[in-house]
Amino acid sequence: MEKQYFSHETAIVDAGCKIEEGVRIWHFSHIMSDCIIGKNCNIGQNVVVSPGVILGNNVKIQNNVSIYTGVECEDDVFLGPSMVFTNVTNPRSGVNRRGQYEKTVVKKGASIGANATIVCGHDIGEYAFIGAGSVVTKTIPAYALVVGNPARQIGWMSEFGHKLLFDDKGIAICPESNEKYELKDYKVQKTL
Repeated sequence: MEKQYFSHETAIVDAGCKIEEGVRIWHFSHIMSDCIIGKNCNIGQNVVVSPGVILGNNVKIQNNVSIYTGVECEDDVFLGPSMVFTNVTNPRSGVNRRGQYEKTVVKKGASIGANATIVCGHDIGEYAFIGAGSVVTKTIPAYALVVGNPARQIGWMSEFGHKLLFDDKGIAICPESNEKYELKDYKVQKTL
């Protein structure tokens, strides 16, 4: 059976991966065993996807990204250049902590900026936006905009990637899509 994805001749794809149609894997990337990669993902140059990683559909991974065992990215996630995940909270070269990898889930539509670090065990909510260079050390709520080291929330983002400005009733309109969002009990949800 002919593969239904593209991999550059310098890329390495280990046996046992499930890779859906429309995936593009670029120069010098390594997709390790037992990964699941959904449809239409783009995996940039020099990317490492460790064993057992799960990527949903339409995940965009920029150059020089390391995605370690324990990470799951849902559909439409964006991973900026040179961002990195960890999978052990307290690594030591002389202590083997295989089998103690912590899980991190990046929810649908979230974006993680260039050079950001996501410390393991802290999920990223739907459509959250992690600014470039941020160091995430806690779970990030859906639609949150966070920046800095350690990352702190400075606002909320729409599904289209625009900062939401809420009125005194807790309502915001995305300037690009005209979608309406409601802020209630420190949670944002899109309304009909």
